Amino acid sequence: MQTEVLIAGGGPIGLALAVELGLRGIRTTLVEQHERKALQPRAKTTNVRSMEHMRRWGIAKTLRASAPLPPDFPTDVTFQTRLFGHHLTTFHNAFYGARDARDDRFSEGAQWIPQYKVEAVLKAHAAAQPSVTLRSGVRLDAVTQSPDGIEATVVDAASGQASAIRAQYLVGADGSRSQVREMIGARMEGDYAFAQHIGYVLRSPALSEIFATRRAIMYWLANADCPATCGPMDVDDTWFFGFPIPNGTEPPEGAELRQRINAAFGREVPFEIIVDDRWSAHSLIANRYAQGRIFLAGDACHIHPPYGGYGMNLGLGDSVDLGWKLAAVLRGWGGPRLLDSYEAERRPVHRRVVAEAVANHSLLSGAFARPELEQDGPAADAVRREVGELIQSQKIREFRTLGVVIGYHYDGSPILVPDGTPAPPERVTEYEPSARPGCVAPHLWLRDGDSLYDRFGQYFTLLVTDTGASDEAGRLATAASRSGVPLSVVTPRDDRLRDLYGARLALIRPDQHVAWRGDTAGDAAAILDTIRGA
Repeated sequence: MQTEVLIAGGGPIGLALAVELGLRGIRTTLVEQHERKALQPRAKTTNVRSMEHMRRWGIAKTLRASAPLPPDFPTDVTFQTRLFGHHLTTFHNAFYGARDARDDRFSEGAQWIPQYKVEAVLKAHAAAQPSVTLRSGVRLDAVTQSPDGIEATVVDAASGQASAIRAQYLVGADGSRSQVREMIGARMEGDYAFAQHIGYVLRSPALSEIFATRRAIMYWLANADCPATCGPMDVDDTWFFGFPIPNGTEPPEGAELRQRINAAFGREVPFEIIVDDRWSAHSLIANRYAQGRIFLAGDACHIHPPYGGYGMNLGLGDSVDLGWKLAAVLRGWGGPRLLDSYEAERRPVHRRVVAEAVANHSLLSGAFARPELEQDGPAADAVRREVGELIQSQKIREFRTLGVVIGYHYDGSPILVPDGTPAPPERVTEYEPSARPGCVAPHLWLRDGDSLYDRFGQYFTLLVTDTGASDEAGRLATAASRSGVPLSVVTPRDDRLRDLYGARLALIRPDQHVAWRGDTAGDAAAILDTIRGA
């Protein structure tokens, strides 16, 4: 079997890469050894940036329709002493998931949805692409590579039959225990298993009684008996529930486990355990992301605690960055430096996000437990107010993350044309749009009601913010044509764009990052050669 790109791993990262490649007509084969029917929620937040990619892929509405919680369900995170206990504080519109108003800073709000639902939507969209082949129950067994491509041996799990697949490139999106990572001799560096956790999926209709008092997508329970987090996976009876356990110990079982869980709820609640999932918190990044024609993406090259909702979303960003670059090289207009920029761009983002996730993990619900929180009277009320204010000040960076989610940038990338302006300061809770090359292109809801992003093309886009720059735009379009770079030219009629972008012209990459901006085309050919990695 021959293909252009072989993907090992059929989770959200591999599927997203298949979609990115498939929409560009790249012949892609994805192999996944498991059936992937687990009910663990895993990632639960598809964040703002990932939802913008879903919109670009044409599946944002489908994904939202697949979410088990209704559209009007508040995207709040609430801190309580126990689920049916005292309220401490609430983060409203956590992760910017509210859908009641448009925000100029982004085209799509976040969506609270279990990972297995996201996978189902991505899988259906990938399977719908004529150039994509999905093969489940197939294991990658071995790979060799040459200057001309790779040859992989895969094994059918049911029959044990081995077969060969030849491809131009292989991408390992095969998770934290990546076999592809081992094949290229890469290793993880950082802190292994520095904390242990246990998670459950519970079925309990009685838990929905909390909705009459306070609806939220997540409840943090601050008490000494069983500090935990929990939340609804639907509006009926399915909930996730989890808590940390000391390193080197076994999680409680039987009556002890039920006692612990009910202690967190604050009352005796009948429940059924559907799934249990023990996991470790790591802080790890691979020492390299590629060898020749083989690349790593997602958990195969970075692992961190899930606090802040970054995990799956960080990997989706890998798929987008690598996907358009692979397509460009395979179609002949991407230069020899383009694929080298993948690790150069993504590694600093990974380092920052891993550090953020570890910082969030350092303050779990038990850190806010106080004996007075569950007492009555004015003194206890004062302690609850004090702890509520402490939570707001210390946990805001976990639930207000635009500065990380869309404020990241690819400073120093070899495929950007610097404009001499300083890099934006790193922020977590605040985001200031910037059109400096390397930043996510500033978004705007145009005066006609359209999203600016919807005007961008599938490949490079030349955004003209001043109609007086049409001659300069023409020079860049001519240079793009001569170099074979697919380019769309858009001139939205909105006078706010000139100030927002700080230039009359801006070249936007396929991943919606700014590659160049300026008032004149300058050396147009050199600009195009730089941004295509030539």
